[in-house]
Amino acid sequence: MRLLYYFGLAIVVVIIDQWSKWLIVKYMQVGQSIEIVPNLLYLASHRNKGAAWGMLQGQLWLFYILTVIVVIGIIYYMVKYGKDKTLQSIGFSFILGGAIGNFLDRFFRKEVVDFIHTYIFHYDFPIFNFADSSLTIGVVILIIALLLEDRRERQKANGTN
Repeated sequence: MRLLYYFGLAIVVVIIDQWSKWLIVKYMQVGQSIEIVPNLLYLASHRNKGAAWGMLQGQLWLFYILTVIVVIGIIYYMVKYGKDKTLQSIGFSFILGGAIGNFLDRFFRKEVVDFIHTYIFHYDFPIFNFADSSLTIGVVILIIALLLEDRRERQKANGTN
């Protein structure tokens, strides 16, 4: 039953991602920007035919293949090992939802809709979307989970709690 929760979380990520992108496509022109917080946060309608920071432009088949491999790997891991690893499964849920969200864009639009534009300490951060955020959050959660698991194993090996 816990597994359904994790897959449900991934589905929620996909729904929020696709809904937010639909709103941007429907109500904003490509290149349009709306200031939310001056010098910090903007909604900006942008399209990306590559990966993060515009790398690998136009390599759709590569993204299709990599995403399918990643999705199958995550689902396999979650079904086989994730039932008792709550934090890891939550991290994988975010990664799964983010990967599927961007995959749907590439498959149906042949490009990814990006719209969150931030400036971090005057650095013009590349425009991203909810799926990208979910991927990042998932990786951070996985790193934390792995560090905590490593710590528990070392404590167990030393006979401490």
